[in-house]
Amino acid sequence: MKKSHPIRRTMLAAAATVSGIVLLLSLKPAGDPAAASAQGGAAPQRTAAGQESPQGGSAQQTGTRTVTGDVVKTEYGPVQVRLSLSDGRIVKADAVQAPRGGTSDQKTALAVPRLNKAAVAAQSADIDAVSGATYTSGGYKKSLQSALDKARAAGGGSGSAGASGTSASPKAPAAEAPAAQTRVITGDVARTEYGPVQVRLVLAGTKITKAETVQAPSGGRSTQVTADAVPKLNQEAVAAGSADIDAVSGATYTSGGYKKSLQSALDKAGG
Repeated sequence: MKKSHPIRRTMLAAAATVSGIVLLLSLKPAGDPAAASAQGGAAPQRTAAGQESPQGGSAQQTGTRTVTGDVVKTEYGPVQVRLSLSDGRIVKADAVQAPRGGTSDQKTALAVPRLNKAAVAAQSADIDAVSGATYTSGGYKKSLQSALDKARAAGGGSGSAGASGTSASPKAPAAEAPAAQTRVITGDVARTEYGPVQVRLVLAGTKITKAETVQAPSGGRSTQVTADAVPKLNQEAVAAGSADIDAVSGATYTSGGYKKSLQSALDKAGG
């Protein structure tokens, strides 16, 4: 009895050890490889998919659009401006066309970069002409304004579509209001001794935001007089908000015609 008792204990202990090892081996694969493959494989894929959707390149691109203005003919060649806009702001301006050949190459190389920078800085077509490039500057401003008008019209269209759900989106009508209040009005042609003068206004509500001449005396000395007087008259019209502006010295006839056409534009706006 004394000899068999220790052997039986040893056998029982050995059996218990083997059972424990078998139990550990049977539990470990179920806990590690399967769980690791289920959790480690699927989670990274979902994370990658989750990162792609908010970044969506198309979503960012739809916020940026390119608008090209009309071609404006000048005495030295056509001018055309292309804008890149993001959320309604000008982020880049380029001259798609500009006068070339002879001295025009040098003037274009000097003027266009300045006009591009001025357009981005001003966020409008209310920019100063570059000295020595009056015609190019004038054509640039007109094409720039047409591009902005196209962008505004496109923005208004999308705003009206969003306004169909007015009850769900109260911001839509507020976004439409500024576009609806902006008008472009051209005054009557005023005849002068040196040629016709005609003024076009851009108004936000009743406020003049921009004034420019559609027609002005040209040829001979009139070209120089017009180049000197018209920018000053345009600035005066915006500053005064009326036709009560001073005549430019040395350009009495042009100033008088400008004021008449300006007043007719304001009369049309008031009607």
